[in-house]
Amino acid sequence: MSICPKNKSSKGRRDKRRANWKMSNPTLVKCSKCGELMVPHRVCKACGSYNKKEIVAVD
Repeated sequence: MSICPKNKSSKGRRDKRRANWKMSNPTLVKCSKCGELMVPHRVCKACGSYNKKEIVAVD
């Protein structure tokens, strides 16, 4: 069983809880091999390398 609220929460009080649900920009770093922007700790989509080593062959 869950706890029932004793009084109605107003829209302002309810929305104050949701004020910090905003999205943030993804962190991007330059690829060490080609210089393209990429998500850190992932294989680069432009050149297919990770940590200066080719992991995936890109055409």
